[in-house]
Amino acid sequence: MDKMEPELSDPVDTGKAPFRDELLEQMQKERSLERRVLEEMFAQFLSEQRRARRWKLFFRLFIVGYLVFLGWMGASQEWEKMALHPLTEEKGHTAVVDVMGPIGGGAPAGAENVIKGLKAAFKDPETRGVILRINSPGGSPVQAGQIYDEIKRLRKKYPSIPLHAAVEDSCLSGGYYLAAAADNIYADKASLVGSIGVVMFNFGFEKALEKVGVEDRNLAAGRNKSFLNPFKPMQEDEVNHAKGLLDRIHAQFVQAVKDGRGERLKPGKKELFQGLFWTADEAIELGLVDGFGSADWVAREVVKAEKVVDFTFEERWVDRIGKRFSETLAQAVAQVILQIPGYGSLR
Repeated sequence: MDKMEPELSDPVDTGKAPFRDELLEQMQKERSLERRVLEEMFAQFLSEQRRARRWKLFFRLFIVGYLVFLGWMGASQEWEKMALHPLTEEKGHTAVVDVMGPIGGGAPAGAENVIKGLKAAFKDPETRGVILRINSPGGSPVQAGQIYDEIKRLRKKYPSIPLHAAVEDSCLSGGYYLAAAADNIYADKASLVGSIGVVMFNFGFEKALEKVGVEDRNLAAGRNKSFLNPFKPMQEDEVNHAKGLLDRIHAQFVQAVKDGRGERLKPGKKELFQGLFWTADEAIELGLVDGFGSADWVAREVVKAEKVVDFTFEERWVDRIGKRFSETLAQAVAQVILQIPGYGSLR
């Protein structure tokens, strides 16, 4: 009987061409799939690497740009004051330093800022003269005295560079104190000039406290620590001491004006030093002012250098932010310390 099917014991021929081709094709497909998967994974890895490098480069450029911006902001003011001009432009300029507003520590018209501006103005090799442009009601005699002394020092150090004061609306009290150090003082005919005196403001609230039923409970160690306490009646010895302080400061002020103005002051006019102030036309007659003129007029007609360069010192915004942050932090720390038992407010 013929065999229709192979016996189980018979070997299967796997070497036949159709089976071998099918197996090879399947293996090639699997390898191709694995290759595509690896290629996709590698491409994704490279993409992530490129993205990471781009972000790293971006942040580096951002930081560099930010630092360059800060440097540019800090140097721009100095570049302006260097007065870099084309070689064809006329050399020489009149330097201007502003004293605007109250004169006091930490104020724009404080001694630190004004003195920085004056030093830079005198130091500049192109400066032919310096103008102190003043519009001030006065302020601290200490700050004004420091500016006065620095003007005297700079005029000795740079004898060939004149310094003139140009008054705008007012030049009163401490403003006139420092103006007296100038070679000449010029003002508008309606400018207010003078107020050569010293004042200490104080108020008394003891009667008002009695009416509303409030009593003063301030404590102090030292008999005069609560000096001129506005919630208590004035004591004669305290008043005399305060008047002595004012008289000594006033004498310093008067002497500074006499040293600065010299023989230009009209003799026999005692009211000059009693706190009065006048318009510039009257001040000229009294010897407090030398003539009429604005800062531009002084630069053009007196200094003979019409080009004006502003040397007024202005604190950079980054410094202002840093200073305010430091002050705020210091205040916060102080408030925390004051909350600790055993600490009190000392003044």
